[in-house]
Amino acid sequence: MARARATATATATAAGDRPTAFTHATVIDPAGRRTIHDATVVVRGDRIESVGPYSGIPAGATVVDLRGRYLIPGLADMHVHCWFEQIEPPLFLANGVTTVRELSGTPMVHEWRQRIEAGTLAGPRWTIGSVIVDGTPSLWDPNLLPVVQVADATQARAAVRRQLAEGADFVKVYSRLSRPAFHAIAAECGRHGARLVGHCPDSVTVAEAADLGLGSVEHLFGLFYATSTREAALRERLARVQLELGDYNGWFNQCHPIEYDAMRTHGRIRTRLLFDRLARRRTRVVPTLTMHRGLDLARTLDRSDPRRRYLPAPMLASVDHALAELYLRGRDPSLDARWAELFEARLALVGELHRAGVPLMVGTDLATCGVYPGFSVHDELALFADAGLSPMDALRAATTEPAAYLGTRSGGVARGHVADLVVLDADPLRDIRNTRRVAGVLARGTYYDRAARDQLLADVERAAAGITGAAVAPACACHAVPA
Repeated sequence: MARARATATATATAAGDRPTAFTHATVIDPAGRRTIHDATVVVRGDRIESVGPYSGIPAGATVVDLRGRYLIPGLADMHVHCWFEQIEPPLFLANGVTTVRELSGTPMVHEWRQRIEAGTLAGPRWTIGSVIVDGTPSLWDPNLLPVVQVADATQARAAVRRQLAEGADFVKVYSRLSRPAFHAIAAECGRHGARLVGHCPDSVTVAEAADLGLGSVEHLFGLFYATSTREAALRERLARVQLELGDYNGWFNQCHPIEYDAMRTHGRIRTRLLFDRLARRRTRVVPTLTMHRGLDLARTLDRSDPRRRYLPAPMLASVDHALAELYLRGRDPSLDARWAELFEARLALVGELHRAGVPLMVGTDLATCGVYPGFSVHDELALFADAGLSPMDALRAATTEPAAYLGTRSGGVARGHVADLVVLDADPLRDIRNTRRVAGVLARGTYYDRAARDQLLADVERAAAGITGAAVAPACACHAVPA
């Protein structure tokens, strides 16, 4: 199997102990909400040594002139599911994504992380969760995808202990957990000091889940129920949803009319009370608007998107099958306008979350239809702007907030911070879509200039063309499709 590191090092520059001075840059530091013009950033190894106006260059430093360019922290994708080491790790780097959070851990991804940290594979910093822990019957067939089904509190506690013992950095929960099982998982995570992340189960309110310790709410499922003036009646309807094992399509189609009615009965007072509560608790929300756009507007997805050339045939076959069988099967075209209305309401909801002070984090739900490794972080940033966030606040959601959540010294351009940086050709504060104009990336002490970045993309395209076979059962346990 070809390894990204083998090709990336051909043109990338590893600094070692020799300092690198990035000169004459416009530094945008979301952590400090500041812009420094004509700045010099000195990096030694994988740390920022100094940031400030130009005042000379350390002896022996490699100089990178960034006149006319912009320097921002490396970006984060806080919701991914990965399949191929030749594809996702280099695409993350090529797009300036230097931190990712895996929402369904596998031995494969743990092995990638070990090699990245050892310097034998080029890739971002990785935080890895458990496999999903769901109720019974799960929306996913455990014979096809990694999922742990728990029927009661005893099984739920045992599942947490087992996942943490197997190396998970956090526990990922899913939609069909019973209320007693979710309470037990939350308590067991608390006992072990483990983070709890995932879907708000259908059986639990968002406020209750946050109070119990769900510190990172993935997607916007459940938020419309929680902000509806008819929540009790809607939850009675949710409780009547009956599914067989692996019937994600059934869940999707049965829940849509309930969620739509919840959206149409959105209450301002209930929303303000809930969002104030989430803000006080510093409960993060990862809206995954890119994923929601793909699901809500599934019939309009561009099957000729040029980014598809970076995905191998088995991955394309899987996402295309998911589009047809999970999202469009059973959906009458006459309902498309309602789905589109729901997506516009999701954008408005994200704006409300932000204005209430609820911390947002960028995540794409990579492995879902219409989501591309690395590239879709920029799509998500653009959607955050569409939701009403300023460019600086959108950048913070992809840098400062993930760093604060993970407890890392990243997400800013300041002395002592991790030197994960992105060079842009245009000002992202003028237009957040300018984050797509990547001219260089510094990750783990290695600088990928424009030529090196182009080489990464060319290598991925070549690797993708060489991977053949049937549809894969991906690591994605959110919206995956069986082989």
